[in-house]
Amino acid sequence: MARQLSLPQHFKIVQMLQPQTTNGALTTDVLSLKTAHKAWVVFEYTQAAGHATTPTLRQATSVAASTNKAGPSVAIWSNEDTVASDTLVRQTDAASYAVAADVKNKQVVFEIDPARLDTANGYDCIYFTQATSSQATNFVSATAYIDTRYKQATPPSAIID
Repeated sequence: MARQLSLPQHFKIVQMLQPQTTNGALTTDVLSLKTAHKAWVVFEYTQAAGHATTPTLRQATSVAASTNKAGPSVAIWSNEDTVASDTLVRQTDAASYAVAADVKNKQVVFEIDPARLDTANGYDCIYFTQATSSQATNFVSATAYIDTRYKQATPPSAIID
């Protein structure tokens, strides 16, 4: 018998960045990881024009992100050509990752352990920034999958403190 795992029942799924062009600087929604064991943020790219687009992890003390700073180094995986392969390749731990400047569909996964955030100083929220690619035909979206501490039919919101 298959393990009884339901993605929506075991993980809080939050769209951090709706699909949009990278022809301008972008900032994702801010997520609170107060009730999380771990979170994975998956970026999906369509690069119609080559650009080394770089999502960068930031941490904040609240979802308003008025007090924020650089994020810690975290585990990162990438697939630089999702049309040719479904293989994610482990990258060096970092707070950012620059995709190759070529014309491909890409996927980048950041694995965030809330214990790596500066929780001693109240930093328990995350978000990502991304500089403009100046390419109106390049697109990105980002979705977070949060492994919550307290499993329930309707987990608490991650976009409010």
